[in-house]
Amino acid sequence: MAAGALVIDTRPVDQRDRDGDLPGAVVIDRNVLEWRLDPSSPHRLPIADDPARRIVVVCNEGYSSSLAAHTLQRLGLTRATDLIGGFQAWAALASRRTK
Repeated sequence: MAAGALVIDTRPVDQRDRDGDLPGAVVIDRNVLEWRLDPSSPHRLPIADDPARRIVVVCNEGYSSSLAAHTLQRLGLTRATDLIGGFQAWAALASRRTK
């Protein structure tokens, strides 16, 4: 995020309620991700205005986010990627840093 990446949290609301938010991430439900970020979509979010911007997709454990990042790449968002291990890996790392 500090370098300008757009971080997208695709976890369902029940997982976010249970485990907490990912600070600074934009929440977009997985089932609407493509049309909210697709450069050609009239329903694209204003924050997704640069197809060259790095997009980091985060799910709970890193599985569905890998598929989502690949799909975004096919839509022309060539710098789309995902967080390996998802939110759970991030939370574990954050927990170790605060101890």
